[in-house]
Amino acid sequence: MAEYDVVADAAGLAAAAAALSDGTGPVAVDVERASGFRYSQRAYLIQVFRRDAGVYLFDPPAIGDMSALQGAIGDLEWILHAASQDLPSLREAGLEPPSVFDTELAARLLGHERVGLGAVVEDTLGITLAKAHSAADWSTRPLPQPWLEYAALDVLHLVDVYDVLVAELAEQGKTEIAAQEFEAVRTKPERPAREEPWRRLSGLHTVRGRRSLAVARALWLAREAYAQEQDTSPGRLVPDRSLIAAVLADPASKHDLARVKDFTGRASRTQLDRWWAAIEAGRADPALPAERATGDGMPPPRAWADRNPAADARLKAARPLVEQLAADLRMPTENLLTPDTLRRVAWAPPAEVDAASVGEVLAAHGARPWQIALTAPVIAHAFVDSLHAPDDSPGGTS
Repeated sequence: MAEYDVVADAAGLAAAAAALSDGTGPVAVDVERASGFRYSQRAYLIQVFRRDAGVYLFDPPAIGDMSALQGAIGDLEWILHAASQDLPSLREAGLEPPSVFDTELAARLLGHERVGLGAVVEDTLGITLAKAHSAADWSTRPLPQPWLEYAALDVLHLVDVYDVLVAELAEQGKTEIAAQEFEAVRTKPERPAREEPWRRLSGLHTVRGRRSLAVARALWLAREAYAQEQDTSPGRLVPDRSLIAAVLADPASKHDLARVKDFTGRASRTQLDRWWAAIEAGRADPALPAERATGDGMPPPRAWADRNPAADARLKAARPLVEQLAADLRMPTENLLTPDTLRRVAWAPPAEVDAASVGEVLAAHGARPWQIALTAPVIAHAFVDSLHAPDDSPGGTS
């Protein structure tokens, strides 16, 4: 196995950038974060490979300004696996691709049964990758050599995989489909922040009463602030189940909180004043949260038969046709059209249903041109047929 050095200063970056500039073809890029260990999703290692240049491993926190790398590869096609996971961290480091080829997404569109990086490398090249360090803390310094070897393998074969997948896409007539999907991933706007992110607390469904929910919210906010301050994953400080245990215990004092058996975690006792202050703040908060999170106006599909029978009939008519179309195209249904998009157009269809009007609604929900061209006629036909379907039409809504 080759020995790998980490580029950790401006001089090393300049030399690596020059070598990559002199390479040939597209560039393979990957990112290692410290998810589950750190609060941030910053890149702690960036791996880059280009033919006739080799593999380079960069330490962004140590280097700081990564503009020399952007200058070297900023006009090339970037090959990534599961690009949507890595692009935010790359952008935070000042790295922006002009175009991407996503090997995971390509494998999905091609109907590969397995789409993880190791599986795609094995299926296309017959090479087995060891994934022993996939859950490592990549903020560790210095990084052990076995970790660096693992990280290098994530990009070393990616250009060869790219060549195989490009040929497969052409063979299946999906080159343009893939191009539209890759560009949609690259240009997808950042998801807006949740209005009430504290409701993601695991076990929150066991908490009853608005005042108790206010305490849960205050504890979550206190943990979030401390986690950001320490750059530590919130769950490593105090797990969700421990916050919920503190709420359910309803302690009368800080001393009682300390005695809650299930209130555990590395910061559960060292930051006891912080947690007790949060509990008191939640108890005194005049702005009590609602018992349930506010929805987007569309009820769960299981309620459609009672709430909106026409929408229920439309969904039941269209869904199997979209699923069959996806099967004919040898791709997962969610890549042809997400279930959420189909539900939304079924719930609120255009006033006059035809392929063009359905296509406009699909586009408004973010569907790409290729998806609209294939699914709009099928959906429009199904919606029209649903008007004549018997009330006891088969098929459950989900």
